[in-house]
Amino acid sequence: MNKTTPATKADRPRWHHRARHALAHSLRVRLVALFLLLALAMTAIFVIGMQRALSIGWREAARPLVMDYVDKLAADLGNPPRIEAAQALVQRLPLSVRISGPQVNWRSNPNEPDYDHLYAHQVDHRLRDSPADANTWGADSPRFFERATADGHRIRFGLSVQAWHDRPRFIGWVTLGVLLLLTALAYARVRRMLRPLDDIQAGAQRFGAGDFAKPIPMRNAHHPDELGELATTINTMGADIHQMLEAKRTLLLAISHELRSPLTRARLNTELLPETPEVQNSREALLRDLGQMRDLVADLLESERLASPHAALHREPTDLAALVAEVVATLDGAAAILQTLQPGVPMLKLDRTRMRLLLRNLLDNALRHSMEAAQPPIVSLARSADGAIQITVRDFGTGVPEDQLPHLAQPFYRPDSARTRESGGVGLGLYLCKLVALAHGGSFAISNAQPGLEVIVSLPTHGD
Repeated sequence: MNKTTPATKADRPRWHHRARHALAHSLRVRLVALFLLLALAMTAIFVIGMQRALSIGWREAARPLVMDYVDKLAADLGNPPRIEAAQALVQRLPLSVRISGPQVNWRSNPNEPDYDHLYAHQVDHRLRDSPADANTWGADSPRFFERATADGHRIRFGLSVQAWHDRPRFIGWVTLGVLLLLTALAYARVRRMLRPLDDIQAGAQRFGAGDFAKPIPMRNAHHPDELGELATTINTMGADIHQMLEAKRTLLLAISHELRSPLTRARLNTELLPETPEVQNSREALLRDLGQMRDLVADLLESERLASPHAALHREPTDLAALVAEVVATLDGAAAILQTLQPGVPMLKLDRTRMRLLLRNLLDNALRHSMEAAQPPIVSLARSADGAIQITVRDFGTGVPEDQLPHLAQPFYRPDSARTRESGGVGLGLYLCKLVALAHGGSFAISNAQPGLEVIVSLPTHGD
């Protein structure tokens, strides 16, 4: 049995690949991403719109007041400007003050870069381009916050850098936190809204596996939304499919039961025919055809019993190695079958009749496809790495195309190379083997062995 090892950390896709895959395949992630983009867009539009609305005309309205206030601040510093008054002003208001002149040169923030050359360049550039604007500069002009004293000092006022450095950072973190909180709340809400999709997916998987006992649960049954209506539709579809399957099973069982009696009478009447040379060939051909019909009816009955979710197994402690040897001994061409039975295989609680059917069908199939092979078929019995018991039957025939392997265990399916009744059966043998393995809690796998076909039946060591 092939065991899959868990993926290592290096084998896992990177986070951006996982995010891209989730964005492409998850409706929930796309809805949350859409909500987040919508929130960012609305925030940006609101902020920009408010800034534009507040900026229209505010300079002209506030310019006289600001200029008057700046004149008052410059007068309070004195002539010549006093450093003590400037220090008191800086402590009282979130301002920065710079004084330059013949007697006093002082800055409230000594570490602040010197922008004199930048201001001078802006002033000279603006005067050169538009001299008429020298007396109409707005509040965003560098010279708007400058005042000159009578003794030749120049005072420049500005907003405190530190006061406007910490507050926006704090506001930015708060905004980011609120945005993340809104995103988490939106995800939780979307997750709750789309929870019926998980129920629908699980219900569809149950229906696909043949389990119709548990319908898809209905949330808000009194006020269903679109997803609730979809769940109701799928439940109705599942009930209809279950009813059709039950009707098909009932029909097959009824036909099979009804055919057994006339087949038995026909076989009895055929066996009572005189064994004269004139009728001997016809008698044997008729008995052979009646035997095939009997086996077909028996297989149909057995497949319907095993396909039922309430299939009853008559389990008893079984020596599987002895059972394999017993079935091999009853087959035509048993001497050609190679047996590799691992010693020490424990006793298993199995349904001996069903396991005998499984072994006979697998070995008959291997013998039928090994008639012209270079090697005889092999049956082996061994314990796998996970403790299960594996029955492996392999032939060395031509095998089947890879695209037909998944269909071999389906009822009434025969490969193109086995369409004749004489060489390919009716297509129920491997299907019955799969049902027997699954009914025992095991697994059934078919693969090309190159050459030939290999069938592996894995049975757990513990059974109910």
